[in-house]
Amino acid sequence: MTYTAPVAEQAFVLDTIADLAGLNRLPAFAAATPDLVQPILEEAAKLSGNVFAPLNRKGDTEGARWNDGAVTLPAGFAEAYRQYVEGGWGSLGADPAHGGQGMPFVLASAVQEQLTSANMAFSLCMMLSQGAIEALAVHGSPEQQAAYLTKLVSGEWTGTMNLTEPQAGSDVGALRSRAEPHADGSYRIKGSKIFITWGEHDVADNIIHLVLARLPDAPPGTKGISLFIVPKFLADGRRNDLRCVSIEHKLGIHASPTCTMSFGDNDGCVGYLVGAENAGMRAMFTMMNHARINVGLQGVAIAERAYQGALGFAKERVQGKRIIEHPDVRRMLLTMKATTEAIRALTYLNAAAVDFAHGETDAEAKRDWQALADLLTPVTKAYATDMGVELSSLAVQVFGGMGFIEETGAAQHLRDARIAPIYEGTNGIQALDLVNRKLPQGRWKDLFAEMRATLRALPGDGDLGAIAPYLDDGLAALENATVWMVGNHGDGFADAAAGATPYLRMFGIVAGGWLLAKQAIVAAERLAAGEGDPAFLKAKIVTARFFAEQIVPQATALLGPVTRGGSLLFALDEAQFAA
Repeated sequence: MTYTAPVAEQAFVLDTIADLAGLNRLPAFAAATPDLVQPILEEAAKLSGNVFAPLNRKGDTEGARWNDGAVTLPAGFAEAYRQYVEGGWGSLGADPAHGGQGMPFVLASAVQEQLTSANMAFSLCMMLSQGAIEALAVHGSPEQQAAYLTKLVSGEWTGTMNLTEPQAGSDVGALRSRAEPHADGSYRIKGSKIFITWGEHDVADNIIHLVLARLPDAPPGTKGISLFIVPKFLADGRRNDLRCVSIEHKLGIHASPTCTMSFGDNDGCVGYLVGAENAGMRAMFTMMNHARINVGLQGVAIAERAYQGALGFAKERVQGKRIIEHPDVRRMLLTMKATTEAIRALTYLNAAAVDFAHGETDAEAKRDWQALADLLTPVTKAYATDMGVELSSLAVQVFGGMGFIEETGAAQHLRDARIAPIYEGTNGIQALDLVNRKLPQGRWKDLFAEMRATLRALPGDGDLGAIAPYLDDGLAALENATVWMVGNHGDGFADAAAGATPYLRMFGIVAGGWLLAKQAIVAAERLAAGEGDPAFLKAKIVTARFFAEQIVPQATALLGPVTRGGSLLFALDEAQFAA
């Protein structure tokens, strides 16, 4: 039930996939010098392993507690959060203009991965604050930034996003919360929100809610939504007219208070408009897209934690012999290890693309990086979180009957992981976003060309040579599926929508295999030059080969489901679904 951050693995991916050295050459990230990366990861590893991880089981068994509108976390959480704030961890990736350290998002993501592996429920507090910071940094007025960003960046205050309402669910345009203009330029917010992560708690001095609501004359649907800052405590110290009505009793993440929030019960809830009227969705998507990458990171983090537990158990558990010596257990462990490394590389590449899009000074390069970030975001969110669930389940299998017993901790990882494919846009929504909005933009063409270039760089023999035929087949299938998807974007979109989810998985698998192959090539070069840890570098090569041989063929097999699902699904009468 312990956790040790995979610092060497993270540093290798930051170097080979995220190109942290390239980011450091940009003026925006001049502070991110290579000599800082290792110390940052190592210090974060101490916080995650020694402070956050020991609270994980306690948070699961005790959970957040609600009493008359107040939410209390188990003993130790407030102290751990204080150490997080005092260490400046919340400011790592924020703009120095607001008290941040100016480090790249991808480096901050590596730290967030550690915290999430250590204690997923607790890490959600930090993740939501990061999204609020991003939204206000982009869309807030100078006065709003001065009033809120410094303390959000420091972690003295935390942030939330308030989208969902009982009648709306994923249909944000159906929300009913209202915002009435007030004479002093503020607004009076009235309505209720559900599933508000860390909407109320006792670990920070104030909570800054970002709330979607409608103005009185707003048009219907998403075009009539505005975004408002709604603080728990106002600038003069008064408690705002908002309250946590209840918290949910959930399958997992028990220490993360999932709140039902009520605004304006006494008609006195004060809010402040962010950006223009009826432009709330644009501002909220800034926050949500940031969060979607971080949710994909949760899949990486929980898979890593589950793998560490399964590996430790397999080395110690004896069934005739240590079970790690059994071929099927080795298959399960290597599946977990290889897939975790694949989704980590995918997530870090996505975060680095966001950084390059932000930091590049050349307009064309900036657009290209942004297009890559946009393309990868739904894949990162959906594929990584699906794998987080599947690999956590596989960890339970490695534990056998003991995995079904709560005291081993394996079950908690599976329960915690299950929320990630649901929130921040369900994975089905991510798949539709990929095929409906991202593929037509065309950035996949250059990405696939990069994959082909990596294939050409693989030698014809040895472990690296063994990767090539499988990756070649997988990429060919992905190319065919993509052409089919783009061709059916118009009149045949129903067919494309039916195949969107298996298509996204195909994309994730092939991208993961490609990124592992890139790492394997670098590992082989460093081995030949006598650089680095030989055991680590050899393991990178073997892991890439295993993923290519055992996982990538699944992508090839998905071509049929991708291209033939719609004709059957849409021909069915609803009676076919009867029990």
